[in-house]
Amino acid sequence: MNEKDIEQGGVAVMPKTDLSWIPDLFKKRVCTTFVEDSFSNGGLCQCGSTRDTHPSVALGDHFSTAMVSHWDSTQHSSEQPTDAYGELEFAGAGKRHSYFLRLSSTTDSSKVFNIMREHWKLPQPNLVVSVFGGEKKSEVKAWVRDVLRQGLVKAAQSTGAWIITGGLMEGLGRCVGQAVKDYTTATSSITLSKVVLIGIAPWGLVQNREQLVNPEGSFPAKYLIRNGARDSCYLDNNYKAFLLVDDGTIGRKGGEVAFRASLEEYISRQRTGSASIDIPVLNMLISGEAFMLEALDISLKNSMPWLVLAGSGGLANLVCDIVENVQSAPMPSTGGAENEEGSSNMRERLAEKVKIYFPSEQDMNKYVDRVLSIYQNKDLICIYNAEQEGADDFDTVMLKVLVQGSKKHVTGNCNPYTDELKLAVTWNRVDIARSELFNGNIDWKYDDLKDPMTDALINNKPQFVRLFIDHGLNILSYLTYGKLEDLYNSIPENSQTGKLLQHILKERRNESSKDQKYHISIYEVSQLLERLLGEVCQPFYTSVLKVDTNSTKRKALKQACQVLQGECGYRGTQCKHAWLCLFIWAVLQNRSEMAIFCWEMCGESVLTALGGCKLLRELSKQEIETEAKLSIKDLAQKFENMAHDVFTMCFQTKASDSYKLLIRKSTMWGDATCLKMAMAADARIFFSHDGVQLMLSQIWWGDMVRGTELWKLALTMVIPPLCYTNLIKFRKKDHTEDKSVMVPPPSATDCHYTETVFSFSDIKPHSEAEQEDSNNIRRPAKGTLAHGKPKEPFLVSRWRQYWYAPVTSCISNVLMYFLFLFLYAYVLLVDFKPPPPYGPAPSEYVLYFWVFTFMCEEIREAFFVGSKTFAQSLMLYAQDVWNKCDVLAISLFIAGSCCRMFKSSYSMGRGILCIDYMVFTLRLIHIFALHKQMGPKIIILVKMIKDAFFFFFFLVVWLSAYGVANQALLYAYDPSPTRAFRRVLYRPYMHIFGHIPVEEIDTDMYWDSDCTDNITLIDEGKEPCRDTSHNWLVVVLLVIFLLVTNILLINLLIATFSYTFSKVQERSDTYWKFQRYNLIVEYHSRPNLAPPFIILSHFNLFIKRNLRKVPSTKIHHFALQLKGREANKLVKWETLQKENFLAFESKKQKGTDSERLKRISAKVDGVVKQGGEIRDVDHRLRTVESEIEFCTSSLQWIMEALSQSSTAKGIKAHPTRKAVVSFSLEK
Repeated sequence: MNEKDIEQGGVAVMPKTDLSWIPDLFKKRVCTTFVEDSFSNGGLCQCGSTRDTHPSVALGDHFSTAMVSHWDSTQHSSEQPTDAYGELEFAGAGKRHSYFLRLSSTTDSSKVFNIMREHWKLPQPNLVVSVFGGEKKSEVKAWVRDVLRQGLVKAAQSTGAWIITGGLMEGLGRCVGQAVKDYTTATSSITLSKVVLIGIAPWGLVQNREQLVNPEGSFPAKYLIRNGARDSCYLDNNYKAFLLVDDGTIGRKGGEVAFRASLEEYISRQRTGSASIDIPVLNMLISGEAFMLEALDISLKNSMPWLVLAGSGGLANLVCDIVENVQSAPMPSTGGAENEEGSSNMRERLAEKVKIYFPSEQDMNKYVDRVLSIYQNKDLICIYNAEQEGADDFDTVMLKVLVQGSKKHVTGNCNPYTDELKLAVTWNRVDIARSELFNGNIDWKYDDLKDPMTDALINNKPQFVRLFIDHGLNILSYLTYGKLEDLYNSIPENSQTGKLLQHILKERRNESSKDQKYHISIYEVSQLLERLLGEVCQPFYTSVLKVDTNSTKRKALKQACQVLQGECGYRGTQCKHAWLCLFIWAVLQNRSEMAIFCWEMCGESVLTALGGCKLLRELSKQEIETEAKLSIKDLAQKFENMAHDVFTMCFQTKASDSYKLLIRKSTMWGDATCLKMAMAADARIFFSHDGVQLMLSQIWWGDMVRGTELWKLALTMVIPPLCYTNLIKFRKKDHTEDKSVMVPPPSATDCHYTETVFSFSDIKPHSEAEQEDSNNIRRPAKGTLAHGKPKEPFLVSRWRQYWYAPVTSCISNVLMYFLFLFLYAYVLLVDFKPPPPYGPAPSEYVLYFWVFTFMCEEIREAFFVGSKTFAQSLMLYAQDVWNKCDVLAISLFIAGSCCRMFKSSYSMGRGILCIDYMVFTLRLIHIFALHKQMGPKIIILVKMIKDAFFFFFFLVVWLSAYGVANQALLYAYDPSPTRAFRRVLYRPYMHIFGHIPVEEIDTDMYWDSDCTDNITLIDEGKEPCRDTSHNWLVVVLLVIFLLVTNILLINLLIATFSYTFSKVQERSDTYWKFQRYNLIVEYHSRPNLAPPFIILSHFNLFIKRNLRKVPSTKIHHFALQLKGREANKLVKWETLQKENFLAFESKKQKGTDSERLKRISAKVDGVVKQGGEIRDVDHRLRTVESEIEFCTSSLQWIMEALSQSSTAKGIKAHPTRKAVVSFSLEK
């Protein structure tokens, strides 16, 4: 459907609620000239209506009427606004509404197609099957109904087709409607939307049509069908839409033929969505009457292919006879007289055929002319023999018929099978393409597969993509940056990704000053990926656009606009990492099968799966619709599980290479690592893998033996020379590599302590010469450190091995933090002196310095870690909740310290410092999150605190309701806000814990209180006396309040906590393992000394960074840069493990019950098909046997005749074929 048609039809721009435009656009026909029917004695017009129903204008001109002998629709009828349109409800059918429209037989087909697509919202067809046939059900044979149900409807469902028939409850139209109903009932309700039944019937032939008449439209129109109305002209309730063609006649057939042919011809010139072919239209003839020759002839002249069902009777048998038998007659030569003689002979033979099948027809010459015209276009007719080919192959037959019709337009340089392939792609029938087109007999070239490949990608048909790749399509030659941009432009704008891309495109459009049409480019894709992936990896496609990654966003936008406004020479460049580009494109559209196939073809499968998980989870945060969000989350979880499973294969095969896999920088993903991507993707299941945890544990312990007692570490921290003794055991580096090669470990878990050693003494360099490679995690070789550097002295190496391990940094920070809290508590409780000049005490100054070192460390973490800009570093720092807690604690301490220096604010400062001590103490929760037992419990505690907020909401509501009512009932007048607040909120809250002042609430009890009823004294602050008038209501409210709070709300809180505990406890270990990575990275990136001695490390870092210009070695933690042969070796090994995983999953899938049932069903279908073929062969053998017997008897008769004299006559009569055949059948 093009824009011009929409403008002409005026359908797409009209709102659905305003339907006043339909009568202006579509017309009906009314007879304007009464032409007497000679067989009705003057009572009927040739249009079929009685004299009384004609308007006075039609009866006025008697002279001109007498001159007319034949009524013609175009001359003797006029168009008026239609009065029948809207929705149709079949009374008592219980089905959804159908659409109907009464329209003139001369209506423009483009307007009708537009209203069907835009207003009725019928799905875009991939195929249109127009069925012609018998009008009476008695003419439809049983095997024909089986072909309709098992062949036509099944093929239409698999291709997403429209089926067009007469739409009436008679003959073939009723059988097709019933076949669609039976098939959709037997399969599922989803298939109902894939098969669209459309009825095109003459308006004057429809019974009860007066129920549809309403000049303002019917929504819906009640349509009653008489009980037992079989083989009648009622509308069939199985149809989705009805086009009721009005040519001005009543009760006459054939008035819709011309319009139907025009509509089908128009549809055949439209495109199937984003496909590269027009909508294929196939006409199907089953049985039929003589008047249908007109429709057949018109359609063939429009080059429409026809499929004729042999043996169905009527017109179908005539056409089969002409195509199969008459075509073998000798054709006339080109001479004039001989040509006329040959044409005359052909006409005579065709006339004989017509007389055989339609002996009672009157206008024989007209039908013979039609048959002769049909015979001249017999190449577009295909004969279908259901007994020989079977109903299961009906879709294949349809495909071949359509291709046969399209081959007439194929040039000599084109592959004649290209259209057949495009149709198979459009119908999503990969089985047909594999068996008929890719069976090895056809030589496919790249140019033949390029357009079908684009259709398969855009329309989400991954099986065809796999098929094309398996048969030689080179994805590197196919996917250029221009093609990639075309794929992104095909994303619907109403999708989540489409909206994001359009938003970025709008920014570029506002920046550019030229007035031109903008399309999505790889710049928009790059910006979208940068927003979704964040700082995990470097931006995509920036090198293609020649955009500086270190420049600001505005400058980068200007650079991109300059490139895009030019010639855009990059569009012809082949995409680097083509499969990764397609993978990201499929993931952004949430196309599960396509994304998984592209993942299978990608390298670096673990990182790619985690990258897809990251993209999908970021998209799910922006998705609003619940179903779409759940679908995105499910696919993200699937990719995380795939990454986990592939890494399991790698870990079980070789643990040392699997460790490299986790920390290797990827050139495909912009120097991202698996650990970094998994952390950004919130891949908790992946982090809980034993291989990941064992590597993190090894990093955590450094060169020390895992499992060393903590008291040994603490004692060595107090007495540093103990590190040179055997108190702490360290791993031996010598000969570890040789051991890992010569002696394989007994199990996967035993190999981690001998096979791969990640020494953090190597990561943290101790001389300037080591800076270049210090960011690599290296395996020391025998006798040397990494990269052949000489071995360090024992005193230096052992010192580094102990103090540079993250576990040592953690323990030192914990011990010093406890000491800090002890000092803080000592100052608050014992040594908090008055303001100057009497204070502060020396211990308080030490506390100030200690907090100052905390502040210096937080400033370093916020602004001096990494190579990001100031704003990016600040945003990244603020994302951590505990960083916010640290900022709050330091801010409160500074505020409290400033206030306590002045006498006027001394008390307030002391209060702030007391509150701040609580904040510093709560910081211990984050520190102990590393503990294996306490970590999961802390996670459960955090979840319970979130649940408690909902409890507090209900509690505050009930407290305020009870408190206000109780206060108002007890005290008639109490202007004191302090007393009112305490009695409204505080006192009811204490009721929950059993503190109930009964003597105050119950006025019958004695209450020793100095109170007054004097309003003046009460205004001065005196305690008011209680009001005893509503004391009974106060007691009742107290009982209800205690019942609700102590029983209902408390038990609700307990039940909520129990549910949260049981739910989180199952996965708390997974959560803890995930958070453990952050803590390990944090303590690895921190200086070795703990506060307050950390100030020395800060001075050291300042000198190294600013004076000696030594770059930071902790910008990229846990990153390994592999190049050349080693990188290729690791990628190939990972690909091999991915293939092993896919083979295992395929074997597992084949072992499921559903796959077994499918294989059994296929075998049974094959056996049934072979049985049918055997029956067909048996029938042919019987026929051959009868022919042989006939020939034998004939030869015997000839021999007997020849053996006698010429005057003698044979005794036996000449055998006849009929007698021989009957004799053979009797045998």
